[in-house]
Amino acid sequence: MAPLVLLHGLGSRRQVWDPLLAGLAGLDVVALDQAGAPVPALADDVLARVPPPFHVAGSSMGGGVALELGRRGHALSVTAFAPIGFWGPVSRRWCQLSVSAARSCARVSDRALPRLAATAAGRVALFGLFFGHPTRVDPVAGVADARALAVWPGFETARDAFAGHRFAAAGSLVDIPVTIAWGPRDLILPAFQARRAERLLPSARHVRLRGCGHLPFADDPAACANLISSTVRG
Repeated sequence: MAPLVLLHGLGSRRQVWDPLLAGLAGLDVVALDQAGAPVPALADDVLARVPPPFHVAGSSMGGGVALELGRRGHALSVTAFAPIGFWGPVSRRWCQLSVSAARSCARVSDRALPRLAATAAGRVALFGLFFGHPTRVDPVAGVADARALAVWPGFETARDAFAGHRFAAAGSLVDIPVTIAWGPRDLILPAFQARRAERLLPSARHVRLRGCGHLPFADDPAACANLISSTVRG
């Protein structure tokens, strides 16, 4: 069976997918780390590391890369969680500013991160921007995610390239199974952007993940794994 490639978002790391791995046990999973670059270059990087065709799932910026790979005809299926590119100027700028602020906070509070993450109130403060249920975030993983964001290579390059990225053409996406999922509690890329995704990709399956935020994997890992698996099966 063709592999399933997992792509994280801006400032994140491949371990963000860990809550889903048990639910994807029957698939040949390849989770990649990527550094900062524009979406087309990130798609080229995936192709250089994993021979197509493959199934692909991506989160946020990784969702944009996954859709680009599908548009080019390299993917057998695409699952995109809150993908970038369906924004207007205001929501795109909000995304850039909010993730930049989270990066700055992670840098400033580095030594205090384990102490904060050990309490429910601290996890809400640290992770509430990204998760619908921040108290469900594993404290150790959450601290590691925050520290990865603080030092993520090429952050500014990838963030600034968002200004030139907007989904416009479906290409080969109309020929493969595509699922696009949004969390109603997403504070980074609010779910109203799903309406534009539905207009531009009417052939895709569009899903709302109840109670989930921008990173739904800790909020509801079973639902996320099921979405990917069902998309792969077509």
